[in-house]
Amino acid sequence: MLKLLVVEDHTLVREGLVRTLQQIEEEVLIFQAADCHAAEVWLEQEQDFDLLLLDLGLPGVDGLSCLGMLRQRYPAIPVVIVSAYDDAHTVNRAIKSGASGFVPKAYSGERLLAALHEVLAGGIFIPEQMLPVNFGADLPHATMGGDVEPSEFGLSRRQADVLSLMALGKSNREVAEHLGLSEGTVKIHITAIYKALGVASRTQALVAVARYGIKL
Repeated sequence: MLKLLVVEDHTLVREGLVRTLQQIEEEVLIFQAADCHAAEVWLEQEQDFDLLLLDLGLPGVDGLSCLGMLRQRYPAIPVVIVSAYDDAHTVNRAIKSGASGFVPKAYSGERLLAALHEVLAGGIFIPEQMLPVNFGADLPHATMGGDVEPSEFGLSRRQADVLSLMALGKSNREVAEHLGLSEGTVKIHITAIYKALGVASRTQALVAVARYGIKL
């Protein structure tokens, strides 16, 4: 069963998101939180969420600060920002802070679900209007031509194989099929990769590959 957490302070918006999310799969369990503190409570109690949807304009701890906390404490849970503040600067900040996706609130329910399916498959979703100019050099196409061996970062050969396929834009499922592994094993390798590189998301891992010149 898919397990989701929606963090949104406006009740009408939150209830609308929940109704839409109920269509994502036949079996889905959706939890709701009105602020970052309430989200923390759910995460401490449940922990095994598949995906978290996060608004930026939260009371108390704002969405980006909450995202930073989530990346530190729960690096394996993908976080998708759902916000009305969808300018390029805000989207860029969210993705670089570790979000696995950014969905403008102007999107339809159908487009939201398509974006979430992409993230659940191990990908990264960025609004298409942001890609050509504002994100072309930043995300997430890591160079493969470095000369630093993955072992210098404590990565095993298998972890390097996983990272190489991630750099090619492969989803967790595609990585698993290519390497003959289960998706669960791939997720374990990805968590180890994040720890070795000192990052908290797929985007940050690929940026690290390019920055450090890791040979894949």
